Amino acid sequence: MTEDTRTLTPSVRIFAEGVLGRIAAVHDASRPGPHSRVWEVTRADGRRFYVKRSPTPKSFERETWAYRSAVPALGFGRAPHLLGSDARQLTLLLTALPGAPVTRVALDPAARRAAHRQFGAVLARLHSTGAASAVDRRRALESAHALPDEAELNLRRAGSLIAGERAALVRRAAARAVRLAPGLPAARVHGDAREHNALWHEGRLALIDFERSRYAPAALDFVRLACGPWEERADLRTAFFEGYGRRPTEAEREALWCMAVLDAVSRLGHGPSDGDEATRRGLRTLERLERGAFG
Repeated sequence: MTEDTRTLTPSVRIFAEGVLGRIAAVHDASRPGPHSRVWEVTRADGRRFYVKRSPTPKSFERETWAYRSAVPALGFGRAPHLLGSDARQLTLLLTALPGAPVTRVALDPAARRAAHRQFGAVLARLHSTGAASAVDRRRALESAHALPDEAELNLRRAGSLIAGERAALVRRAAARAVRLAPGLPAARVHGDAREHNALWHEGRLALIDFERSRYAPAALDFVRLACGPWEERADLRTAFFEGYGRRPTEAEREALWCMAVLDAVSRLGHGPSDGDEATRRGLRTLERLERGAFG
């Protein structure tokens, strides 16, 4: 029998009510696609919370690690609080923050610049939390060395969308990223720093969705923004780095180009499951990179 993912399973509900008390209402807040399952739950007193079921043990481990060890340093209201977790069910229980994703808020140009300036400031705090252990550094390098294999997998998935010179460009980018990795400033990263993971409420920005958080090159958190809103709005990029407190190093700029190529091919490789918009974005980014119109 197929599990009904629109509502909480009995065991997940028991876990959540063991922490919160009686749940009066459940709303499926998951995004489309094969990702985490998220439910907004409302308690009898009207307070809202989120129950999140991770797609993999690795995602669960990364997100619980982030909420326990790094997120508290971001400051009050800058990210949800972890109220409880169940490793057996890969489930987290989180506080709900006010606001809506930046992608769904009508912001004038100045307000959107302010949002990106705060985005940079919040990520700078995250990147400065804690020193990496030897295991963290080893995992970061292992992740970099896996990039060529990941690129080949995505090239196969993308099929005819990427061939010939364009496929060669992807392979060169993966090889360059591996060579650059040891010299890049590293940090605890969010891992999926995009506008839809940034909530905006009354002039204040907060981050959500830390399931890809890990120790990695800090520039990884610039990629999705560079391949998204910064493509059309260079002023947002400027505002972001004003908030971040520094410009990218020369090595980071080179690595960012490589990561952008790999992000684009990843979008194309996952296009069938993520939808036509992901495919269009991936092709648009690759075309810009080929023209040298990036950064």
